Amino acid sequence: MFETKQPSNDYNGDENRSNEKNRGSLARKKSSTRPASMQDVAHAAGVSPQTVSRVANGSSAVRPETRSRVEIVMEQLGYRPNYAARALKHGKFKDIGVVLFTMAPFGNARILNGITAAAVNSGYAITLHMIGQGAAGTLQSAIERMKQLPVDGVIIVMEENIPDFATFVPSRDLPVVLISEEPADHCPTIDADQYGCSTAVVDYLLSKGHKTVYHVAGPSSSRAAQSRLKGWRDALEQVGAPVPGIYIGDWEADSGYQAGLSLAHDPGCTAVYAANDQMAYGVMQGLRAAGKRVPDDVSIVGVDDSLVGTVPRLELTTMRMKFDEIGREAFFMVKRQCEGERIPAGVKTVIPTEFVERRSVRDISEAT
Repeated sequence: MFETKQPSNDYNGDENRSNEKNRGSLARKKSSTRPASMQDVAHAAGVSPQTVSRVANGSSAVRPETRSRVEIVMEQLGYRPNYAARALKHGKFKDIGVVLFTMAPFGNARILNGITAAAVNSGYAITLHMIGQGAAGTLQSAIERMKQLPVDGVIIVMEENIPDFATFVPSRDLPVVLISEEPADHCPTIDADQYGCSTAVVDYLLSKGHKTVYHVAGPSSSRAAQSRLKGWRDALEQVGAPVPGIYIGDWEADSGYQAGLSLAHDPGCTAVYAANDQMAYGVMQGLRAAGKRVPDDVSIVGVDDSLVGTVPRLELTTMRMKFDEIGREAFFMVKRQCEGERIPAGVKTVIPTEFVERRSVRDISEAT
């Protein structure tokens, strides 16, 4: 019986180079000051440049043991593929840039998760650029930075106000999508309805017999917090309800707790709308620490639905923001632009919120 040996996809002789020669090549390269080339990797790994190219481009036509050896040598030599050459060959980098101020807020983390999941399923990678909270950055500077990287398009999460929002014009060769409450004139935007979320919460609490609704706002630097604040105020003014003073928090539960302690001493406070769930939960604990019952004495509604799986026996009624869906749709919007489709600017794609009713609101309409 004869065994038929399948021809290798690797360059003839790739597997027969000596380990001693590999070690010598590595030692010579480590002492060199110039960047490692594909030829350097091929020589050190004992394979052909074509094999190195296949490994760098993720081709399946390379034996697992050969791939592993080439990847080890790439790491040892500090070799990085020539992205520009790859783009010329394939027409694109298959990489989307994402610009964030910070990953700390729940919404940003979930948006990034949605972008990443969609990218992976579409065979794309993600390149992340952080502006930094409170940094004096601009959209133009963020895009200039992204132009230096191997990306096909950019998604910018507009968490904070930025000076050139109204005047920014993206370059024609780098598609941009903004995740923003406010539509931009020059590029597509997508977000939840931050303003409408607040008006819906206020209308709901007023329908339960509450004469007004107190508000614990997010930080003044946050665009989402400002939109939610405006929606709350407008909803009260529209029906002629009193507009109480606001409490400004920092998205964290401790700031909500301090607001709850203060609100417990206000006899007119029967309903509180907090701009996110962490602060809402803090308000709840602050009220209870001061002797108030939730919802018997004070009703509370939050935003995000971010405490599921974190707080047991969760009582908090909230407006669920579909951040993962926002991220996923933002990815496909920029991907379609990269493929030549025109997405209208000046129009915001709205991902609707979802009301989640639990046990933190009391209907007092029948008792009054």
